[in-house]
Amino acid sequence: MFPKLRIDDLEIEIPIIQGGMGVGISLSGLASAVANEGGVGVISAAGIGMLEPDFETNMRQANKKALIKEIERAREKTSGVIGVNILMALSDADELINVSINEGIDILFLGAGLPLKNYKSINGRNSKTKIVPIVSSSRAAKTLFNYWALNYKQIPDAVVVEGPLAGGHLGFKKDQLGNPDYTLEKILPKVISIIEPFREKFKKDIPVIAAGGIYTGKDIHKFLKLGAQAVQMATRFVATYECDASEEFKEMYLKCSKEDIVIIDSPVGLPGRAIKNEFLDEVSEGSKKPFKCLWKCLRTCDFRKAPYCIALALTNAKRGNLKEGFAFAGANAYRVDKIISVKELFDSLKSEYSLGTEESLQSSRIVN
Repeated sequence: MFPKLRIDDLEIEIPIIQGGMGVGISLSGLASAVANEGGVGVISAAGIGMLEPDFETNMRQANKKALIKEIERAREKTSGVIGVNILMALSDADELINVSINEGIDILFLGAGLPLKNYKSINGRNSKTKIVPIVSSSRAAKTLFNYWALNYKQIPDAVVVEGPLAGGHLGFKKDQLGNPDYTLEKILPKVISIIEPFREKFKKDIPVIAAGGIYTGKDIHKFLKLGAQAVQMATRFVATYECDASEEFKEMYLKCSKEDIVIIDSPVGLPGRAIKNEFLDEVSEGSKKPFKCLWKCLRTCDFRKAPYCIALALTNAKRGNLKEGFAFAGANAYRVDKIISVKELFDSLKSEYSLGTEESLQSSRIVN
């Protein structure tokens, strides 16, 4: 069946990583269910404290407290591999990274900015937590690995390559999203090529993980054949019973059409992929949603000019209030047609992967 994924000394039974989804879409419920099936379950730290009752009076502490709580809850439900996804654009990213490492999290996935600090070394000790940056280009991968190698004589433990079909905030310019030169199929081999010299120099395998638009087991088979050692998936996991989102949020996925999935201009200065709804229609027509910025949670957000608070909008959506929020989603969200369990999803992916393997073998026989 699936090949195992090894990140340094950490062995993962199935090479599927559940993507981190905020605000509050992937918490301990979803992460632990994925880990119990042999994949990597991931808690999203983005805006996690907004679910705490004291967030308005003690923002930074609320974020740390909520993250610790979710890590502990996940550990109570599984002995599998658990990760935390942290946006480098968060104002308290360093604090949340420290919390995750001190809590003994297995893997840190760091995106929305290059993690140039050496997060493997904390409080004077070398952490066992694996550091896995998320990049969208070979240029970003080269910059990051060169910087770590030069300054720390170390390199990250793996890297996620996220293509333009992903949901949420995207590491691409708008005009690149439909450009065939920027597909995951084109970007992935370039990143693998960039990473190869670092593998040789440090005598260390560095798994490259493909992400963005991967929907079926056949997709997984395709990207593993292209040289990835694992995949990251998010959209399929929203449509599971164990997903931490509200039922109303999941309904958005069930009801949306291909035309409903749109690219928006996020207040934080990045394009994003989301499901069109009344809230986004009003914003696109020039409506401003009044809000009070309690603190500048994202470094790139100009709250004085922002038409709405994205953290609040996403928190509202998580809670089921889609009139005051919206749902981020991957390009394939329209293909979701029912809610299933995480176990059923893994069983389906295994069957689809086997089919991809068999078709590949048959093609090879025909060619030979």
